[in-house]
Amino acid sequence: MSDELRRIMAIDDPYQLLREVTSRLADAQQEVTELARLRRRVVQDLHAQGLSYAQIATEAGLSRGRIHQIRHTGPAPEGAFLGRGSTIVATPLRRDDERKRTVVAVDDVSSVKRLEDLARSYGLDVVSEHVPVSGEIDLNRDGLIVVCRPRMSQQMWDAYAQDPVLRWERADDGPWTIADRRTGTVHRSGQDGDPARPYDIGYVGRLQRPDGKGSLLAIAGIHTQGSLGVVQLLSSDLNTLWGQVGEHRFSALVGVEYDPETSEPRSAELLTPLYRHDEEPTA
Repeated sequence: MSDELRRIMAIDDPYQLLREVTSRLADAQQEVTELARLRRRVVQDLHAQGLSYAQIATEAGLSRGRIHQIRHTGPAPEGAFLGRGSTIVATPLRRDDERKRTVVAVDDVSSVKRLEDLARSYGLDVVSEHVPVSGEIDLNRDGLIVVCRPRMSQQMWDAYAQDPVLRWERADDGPWTIADRRTGTVHRSGQDGDPARPYDIGYVGRLQRPDGKGSLLAIAGIHTQGSLGVVQLLSSDLNTLWGQVGEHRFSALVGVEYDPETSEPRSAELLTPLYRHDEEPTA
């Protein structure tokens, strides 16, 4: 029996006991989920290196059937791309001056709902919150996914500014663009062209937290349709993205063709490589 369990069992107040047991069970369930994810990842990695299930079973002291079961059941390793145990999905509030209230863009609502569904499909607990109109948000938290353009939050502007490859900047004629420092290409939304077309640019990156003790996943479009396209790409191809960058810091751009009537993505494809930040030269 662990010291923590002994401490809880010694609580006399029934209401405090109920709170403590409930909290501990939630923490324990998250831990079990992440241990199962890690176990499956180890088996997958060993098998990918050329070892048979029988060889892995012999070395691990388990049956071949058990190893095969671990490989094909339980939370998938790529879920760690989104977080461990639990995730927080944050989207920005906007000021509606006409109605004198704060609102959330419809596309951002869709992005959050789909991210929540995706995270839960990998066994993660999910909570959502809003970046206030002031833009202030605590980025020093585990499992944080922020769907927010840099101009809407100073904290996010500072986070995006760390990116050694992709830079948000305004064009001379006003619209936001994203420049690829590696290639010199400046990516611009089709909405801002003349004539305009239903095409946007999405950004996805794992960026360092301000406290240097972890990272956050940042998603943004030059317009909201770009964010929706990034979420579609994550939903359809998370395993490939995880296989290329794992939990390393990275960034990439996504080209998004969308329905002009509904903003729903018709296609979402990588425009750039997945740039690993630890492989980029320091300034």
